[in-house]
Amino acid sequence: MISNREEVTALILSQKVAKGIKWSEVAEALDLSKEWTTAGCLGQMTFDKEQAEKVGEIFALSDEAIAWLQIVPYKGSLPTAVPTDPLIYRWYEVVNVYGSTIKELIHEEFGDGIMSAIDFSMDIKREENPNGDRVNVVLSGKFLPYRQF
Repeated sequence: MISNREEVTALILSQKVAKGIKWSEVAEALDLSKEWTTAGCLGQMTFDKEQAEKVGEIFALSDEAIAWLQIVPYKGSLPTAVPTDPLIYRWYEVVNVYGSTIKELIHEEFGDGIMSAIDFSMDIKREENPNGDRVNVVLSGKFLPYRQF
């Protein structure tokens, strides 16, 4: 018996390693981006029935696990307030160092509001560079102005 979505994520990760599956392969099978698909497989997004069944087929999941993939998850996957994983910590560092700059420039360009993480897309690519390959990340979120009431 599965008691939470995190157990399904553990099953998926176990099968990913055992079968040598790449996230891009799963995304292609679902006809979705690798970024959204990975977030879904890691428990941060909700799959519809057809998508959940395809994920279940790829990762050899039980019907119960497939049902869990269709339940709206509790979002937020970091185990600690300050990340300890070095790669995730660097993102935390980017926000700590540049967060106020990002906020200031968004407000200057768009006004008082936020960048949505709901109406959102992300693209992660390798950028070849003779001095060492670079990670190119593009985040695109709809601007949502605060409204007066």
